[in-house]
Amino acid sequence: MSPSPSRIGGLHSVKAALKHQGKVLSLWLDAGRRDRRVQEIMELARQAGVRPQLLSKDELDRLLPDSNHQGVIAEVQGAAARNEQGLEEILAGLAEPPFLLVLDGVTDPHNLGACLRSADAAGVHAVIAPKDKSVGLTPVAVKVASGAAESLAFIQVTNLARTLDWLADEHRVWIVGLAGEAEQSLYQVDLKGPLALVLGSEGEGMRRLTREHCALLAKLPMRGQVESLNVSVASGVALFEAVRQRTGG
Repeated sequence: MSPSPSRIGGLHSVKAALKHQGKVLSLWLDAGRRDRRVQEIMELARQAGVRPQLLSKDELDRLLPDSNHQGVIAEVQGAAARNEQGLEEILAGLAEPPFLLVLDGVTDPHNLGACLRSADAAGVHAVIAPKDKSVGLTPVAVKVASGAAESLAFIQVTNLARTLDWLADEHRVWIVGLAGEAEQSLYQVDLKGPLALVLGSEGEGMRRLTREHCALLAKLPMRGQVESLNVSVASGVALFEAVRQRTGG
């Protein structure tokens, strides 16, 4: 079943949506803006066959309250999460070792959006999260992701521990969890083969059962007084260490 349409605001998010054919259903622009960035949006809309409507800033504020829409709002066919079957299809179609990001209990949509953006930039094949006690693809998460919610597979699973077992047993995926108390640095871990990096929630970290299903726990070495990083920052650092190793860069 297709996800319900939703409204998104912001130049980056709307621009990314316009680049996906058939994604944007309606488009509203600030009638008072005529700068280059809005002109670029208008050109993309023309190419996509979408006719923008010009409104006042007050009218735009009413369309998408409490949002920094930057004078650009679109109604889009919402990004949809996939399930376990979708993950199987993705893995079956890969011609290279799987590269996955697992988020256990991330509840802040800003953090999810930032994680999706980093994962897309790193070339991750899918981001996996449990259905329960985790945020989904909310309008805020989609906006922060700046197009990654549409281009990257987001998988919501019923039982995360079972999914990790299946990845390890059926696809030989190396499950590496990030934990501040781990003894080994992530920079000492081989991340070149089939890989799933697992990060926990903003405050509690990984749940006990998730931790037990990791083959290895590793940490990001912290040199200053701060004890931990925001999950979206930590995921970006970890993902690009994996990219460095996997590409030889």
